[in-house]
Parts: sequence; C-alpha cells; structure tokens
Amino acid sequence: MLCIKNGKIVDGINKSPYIADILIEEDRIAQIGTNISSDSHTCIDATGKWVIPGLIDAHCHLREPGFEHKEDILSGMRSAAIGGFTSIACMANTSPVIDNVPLVEYIKNKSSSYGLIRVFPIASVTKGQMGQELTDMADLKKAGAVALSDDGKPILNSHIMKTALEYSGALDLLIISHCEDIALSSDGVMNEGEMSTRLGLKGISRASEEIMVARDILLSEVTGIRIHIAHISTRGSVELVRQAKSRGVKVTCETAPHYFSADDSMVDGYDTNAKVNPPLRAVFDVSAVIDGLVDGTIDIIATDHAPHHRDEKEVEFALAANGLSGFELAFSLACTNLYKTNRIDMIRFVELMCKGPAKILGIIGGTLEINGRADVAVVDPEKEYIVDVYKFYSKGKNTPFNGSLLNGSVLHTISGGKLIVHNGKII
Repeated sequence: MLCIKNGKIVDGINKSPYIADILIEEDRIAQIGTNISSDSHTCIDATGKWVIPGLIDAHCHLREPGFEHKEDILSGMRSAAIGGFTSIACMANTSPVIDNVPLVEYIKNKSSSYGLIRVFPIASVTKGQMGQELTDMADLKKAGAVALSDDGKPILNSHIMKTALEYSGALDLLIISHCEDIALSSDGVMNEGEMSTRLGLKGISRASEEIMVARDILLSEVTGIRIHIAHISTRGSVELVRQAKSRGVKVTCETAPHYFSADDSMVDGYDTNAKVNPPLRAVFDVSAVIDGLVDGTIDIIATDHAPHHRDEKEVEFALAANGLSGFELAFSLACTNLYKTNRIDMIRFVELMCKGPAKILGIIGGTLEINGRADVAVVDPEKEYIVDVYKFYSKGKNTPFNGSLLNGSVLHTISGGKLIVHNGKII
C-alpha cells in the first residue's frame, strides 16, 4: 500500500483544489481524506506539493518497430514516466506502419510486459500511410487501437478522408488528422516570414496548415462525425476551430508545448533542434495558441514527442529531421508559460493534460477518485531547474530548450498503484 500525505489535490472533478491524503491499495485509490493512517504503508510527504492525475499524452512517437536507434518502447515509457505521464498514445508512422492487427498487438503486449505505464496504439487510417486504401478499422479497434491517424503524412484525397470519417464514425473510433497541404509545404523547412527570409531558408506558409484544417472541419460538419486536429500551430487554425465549435461542429484539437513556448526566432543560428513539423511560428501565432488554450478552443496539450538520433539533427538545416523530444519537458513548459504567467490555473492544467486527453481518447484516467485507477503525479510547479538534455531518459536529446531555466518539476509518478518515479528518478 502507498499513502500520499498532505498534498494539494486537483482531482479533475472538484472545481477547487483541497488538502488531503490519498491511500492507494493495489492498483486503486482506496481513500481520499484527512489524517489517513500511514502505518505500515510506503508514505510520500506531499506537503506544499500538488497531487494531480497522471498526465495523459494523446500524441507521441515511440519509433518502435523500425527506428529503435531513435527511441524504443521501453526508453519512451521511461521518458514519459519521468515527465509525469501514466498513459500515452503512440502514432503509427513506424516501419512497418502500424496498419494491421499483429502490430497493434505487438505494441500492446511489449509495452505491458515492462509494467511501467500504459501505452495505447494509434493505428493508421490508410494502409502503409499511403493515403489510398483504408485499413480494416473494425479489426484494429478490436485489437486495441484507440484512434486512427496517418500522422506524419496528410490524407490529401478528400474523398478518402470523407469515407474514412464515415467508417470510423460508425465504429466510434476517432480520427486524428495531420493537417498539411504538402503542395504548399514540401520544400519548406521553417515558418515563412521575416526569420526565414533573413536566414535564406525556404518557408512554410501558414496556409499549408489552415487549408487542411478548414477542409477537415467541413468534412466533419457535412458527415456529422467527430474529428481531432493534431498539433495546431497558427492563429488562423485556432480561429477556424473556434468558429467551427460555435457552429456545433464535432471538432476537437490539440497543440504541443513548443507551439506556446517558442517562436521561429529559435531557428536563428540554424538550430536544427528547433526544426519541427508544423514549424515554430511567429510571436502572434504563439499568442493565439495560448488564447485558444485559455478559452477552450484548444482542447488538450499533447507532446508530439518525436525523438531522433543525433546524426539526424547534426546536419545541414534543410536535411535535418523534424521533431523534438517532448515527454520530459511538457509539464515544465506548461507550468512556465501558462501557469506561472497566470494564463491558466491548475484546474485548467488538469483539464488540458489529464482529463481532456482521457475523454478524447475514450480511456480510463484523468481524474482522482475513490475506486478509480491509481494513476497519480506529485508535482511542484514552483521548482526551478535548468534543462540538461544529457539527463534525459529518452534516447532523443533533441530540444531547443536545452539550457533554459524552467519552472515545474515532476517528483513522483504512480502508475496503476505502482511507484515508478520517486524523487525525479526511475526506480
């Protein structure tokens, strides 16, 4: 048994935090109250700390199978746990692509064998992510896929996308859309604007994202089927979703920490660690993304954890791979740029990174309640530290935030009643 004492609890249910103890027995929360006896229990003193549901990531890349030099399931799970995550959903753009039942089962079985955190496979919408032939959605759902996505590639054919929505809607299986018009973005390497001009780098227009956001909103509207938009990055995309929600369209969306924590000035010096897709945008886009998180236009924060081997980043900017390692800094970036700036409180934080992702994916989690699954994070939003990528548990050390001073530290992570991270270290 495990007891967490005197923490400030944000449970995802009550509208205000409160001081209490939590008693965990096996994989369940047995009690929440004051003065719970901790005799003969492992005890965590959470005085002055926040106790929140384990974080849930609806969008990450574990790279296995096929790209284990970047990350593998175990290293990704350990990295996520250090970041406070107890449930993560991994994308299908592996090699081979997760487009069949055996690969969904492979991800589930291998991840569960480690006994750390929960991993939920996201299968591809189309076979091989080629955008032409739909996968067998019913079998994929039965095997354990929680959503479908060709993330990393857009589904350019609107008829294919509309048909995919109709089939997925009948199965109540979410499609997560990577919105990019590659005819507008294919040669680009960073955001199109003043910085790309100054650096002499080919820019990517905001329109490449916004055109496809608009299309998918319209397809959702005409079919009446829900859709989820991945990694929103521009002011125009935020406004398109805002307007769609006002009309009652069944659209949800996410952004990633780097889109509210950094702008395209981080590319200055040709820093390949700042090369992501969609690219880091302008200051006004960052402001719009934050506004969208505050007013509910953007439903959740997802990491888009995309680790790479150093050899894929330490090259000429145009040749460098897109993506950054996101698990271990997501909590801190949200604390630093949203909580400490008074744009959101911890109640909204839990909605964005715990309760909201669970609801969108349709999985158990995101709240702390008696008899509920004991997925818990004990955190200190005030603690300052300097980022050191060489302390990452992820194989990927690629982030433009190395050396940054951030607020917010994950102290303990409990997954299914098991203490996985204790005092900031895997045990």
